[in-house]
Amino acid sequence: MAGLPRVVDLLAARAEEHDRDATFPYQGIEAVHEAGLLTLTVSRKYGGPGGTLADTVRVLSQLGRGDASVAVVTAFTLLRHAEQARRADWPAAGYRRLLTESRRGPALVNTLRAEPGAQPGGLPETVARRDGDGWLLTGRKTYCTGAEALAWMAVTARTDEEEPRIGTFLVRGESEGLEIDPTWDQLGLRASASHDVVLDRVRVPADLALGLGTRESAGDGTEAELARAWHDLALSAVAIGVARAAEAWLVRFLSRRTPANLTEPLGTLPRYRCALGEIEAQLIGAEELVHGLAPRVDRGEPDAVARTGPAHLLATRAATAAVQQAVALTGNPGLSRRHPLERYLRDVLSSRVHLASEETVLEAAGRAALERGARP
Repeated sequence: MAGLPRVVDLLAARAEEHDRDATFPYQGIEAVHEAGLLTLTVSRKYGGPGGTLADTVRVLSQLGRGDASVAVVTAFTLLRHAEQARRADWPAAGYRRLLTESRRGPALVNTLRAEPGAQPGGLPETVARRDGDGWLLTGRKTYCTGAEALAWMAVTARTDEEEPRIGTFLVRGESEGLEIDPTWDQLGLRASASHDVVLDRVRVPADLALGLGTRESAGDGTEAELARAWHDLALSAVAIGVARAAEAWLVRFLSRRTPANLTEPLGTLPRYRCALGEIEAQLIGAEELVHGLAPRVDRGEPDAVARTGPAHLLATRAATAAVQQAVALTGNPGLSRRHPLERYLRDVLSSRVHLASEETVLEAAGRAALERGARP
C-alpha cells in the first residue's frame, strides 16, 4: 500500500475530466492495478496478499478521496476475489486464468444480479438453456458497474428446466452475443460505466456454471451474510472517502477565502470553525463505526456481521450530511463546476444506489431488537 497516496493524487487529477465526459477511467484503473491494489483480496493460497476486510476499507476510503468511480469499480473486483478466498466456488482452471490476466494488466470482475423491474426474492429473468455440454444465457442485467471494462462477469440466472435452478454463470467480457447498452447517465459516479449488459444466447461451458440449485437450496446463509457484510463496509468506505475529500477542499476554502467585509479568512470565525467541527465529528463517527466493525467481521463475530447493514446506512447518512453542509457553508463557489465540491456532492448522493432501502435496513434492525427484548 506504499504507493497509495500517489495513486490517489493521480485519480484526483483526472476525476473531473471523466465525470464531465462520463468516460471510463482506464488510466486510473491501470494505476490501481500497478500499485497491486486491484488484487488486494486474492487469497494467499492463490499467491495473493490475502487482504482482509479491514485492509479493504482502508484502501477504498483512500481511493474514494481521489475518484469515487474508480473506487467503486475497484470495490466490486475486490469483493469477488474475497468471495473466492472464502468459498472457492470458481473452478480452479477458470480462476487461474483470471489471476494470469490480473498479472498482465487490470482484470476487472463483477457479479451481475440486478435486472430491470425485478421483484425482491423472485427468480432471475435471465435464463440459461441447455445447449449440448454447455449453457446459452439470454437476458438483461442492469447497474453493472464497470460494464464496458469487465474481463469477467458472474451472471446470476435461472435454468429453463421444469423445476428452475438458480446459479452463477461465468461469462467472458468479450463473449459473442454480449452487448453493453450505455444506459448509465446518472447524477454522480458518472465514470463508473454502470451500464446494462444484454446477453443474447451467450455460451457458457458447463464447468463455468456455479452453484446450481433450487430457490430454496441455492446459496449458503452464513456466506450470504458475510458477503453482504463485506459489501456494506466496502461501499461505506468509498462514501466516507468522498466526504473526506469534500472536507479537505472546504478546509482550503475557509483558510483562503477572505470576503470584502473581513480582514481575516472565514476559517478564523467561530461560526465556521464550529460548522467544520460538526463535519469532522460526523466523519469521525462514520470512520470509527466502519473501521471498527471490519476487523470484527474478519474475526467472524456474528454480532458484527449483523450490524453492517445499519452501519452502511449510518455511514452513508453521515457522509452525505457532511458534504451537504460543506456546500451550504461555501455558497455559490461550492456549487460551481469550477470546483470539485459539487462533484463530491453528486457522487455521495449517488452512492445510495449501493445501499439497501432504508425501510429494509431499519425494519430488520427493529425486528432484531424485538427478538433480543423477547429473550428471557
